[in-house]
Amino acid sequence: MKLSIAIVGLPNVGKSTLFKILTKQDILIANYPFATIDPNIGIVPVPDERIDKLAELSKSKKKIPAVVEFYDIAGLVKGASTGEGLGNKFLSHIRETQAIVTVLRVFENPEIIHVENSVNPERDMAIINTELIIKDLETVEKRIGSLEKESRIPTPEGKKSAKNLEILLKLKQKLLKDHLSIEFAGEEIVTELQLLTAKKQLYLINGEESQIGDSLKKKIKEVGGDYIYMDLSKAEKLDELIKKSYEILDLISFLTTGEDETRAWTIKKGMKAPQAAGVIHTDFEKKFIRAEVINWQKLLEVGSWSKAREKGLLRLEGKEYVIQDGDTLVVRHG
Repeated sequence: MKLSIAIVGLPNVGKSTLFKILTKQDILIANYPFATIDPNIGIVPVPDERIDKLAELSKSKKKIPAVVEFYDIAGLVKGASTGEGLGNKFLSHIRETQAIVTVLRVFENPEIIHVENSVNPERDMAIINTELIIKDLETVEKRIGSLEKESRIPTPEGKKSAKNLEILLKLKQKLLKDHLSIEFAGEEIVTELQLLTAKKQLYLINGEESQIGDSLKKKIKEVGGDYIYMDLSKAEKLDELIKKSYEILDLISFLTTGEDETRAWTIKKGMKAPQAAGVIHTDFEKKFIRAEVINWQKLLEVGSWSKAREKGLLRLEGKEYVIQDGDTLVVRHG
């Protein structure tokens, strides 16, 4: 599966700098709002020592890591949801992604203009979330209008529409109180609408840890988000950003290795063996018989698949087996 993340924030907080460091792409970074007009999309390999070590063991011709797509969304400002600063267009790009990394600036630098004329990460966080909420309210109200008509029809579809209407009316009340809709994220109708406020949020605080106040940490926790801090001028801890993104989305990787290639495959935590096999090839899920499974470290320790078989370390797992992070598989199928 593809992991895609939107990088959002006010202008001049470090978004494009982060994107450039992550992707090593040469894009325009300027000291004024809207330097990025269209979303830059960068494909970033997930750092994974397991691939290097298994490829060496198998003498693989290719190494294929899992990847993350990062969308560098142009700077949001107050009124973005209604088109201010071309924001309406930019907000629509966020819909395509699975999670949001919100960059908050805590560093002081008089040479780098702040669009609000002062550094205040709590205010900036509120501006961004308000714009996401306003955009979602527009989407929800439009869908409520159609569901009200559909729910009057005495059919199974009408009953489903009535249930969805009830969910969206509750959700609308939350949005009107400036709450994000993350608690409704599991609802089918919310997934269908690709609501911005239902996406997992990771806050990247650009600056030193000493510049982060307890009040900001508390506000992030209140909206169900998580955070990491990073001084983007030093480009530290980028691996942690990707790992944390996996964590908040409940993603793990399993591995395959052989002479042709060693590869990491991204799946949802809790996925069973047939569905994981289907990530490799759709036919593998349909015709799944069993999987030979060994933890990557155990495979390295014994030195080869044949030795793992001899020592009885390869487990034969069936359709109910839940894949674990770091499992190395050989899929048997019909």
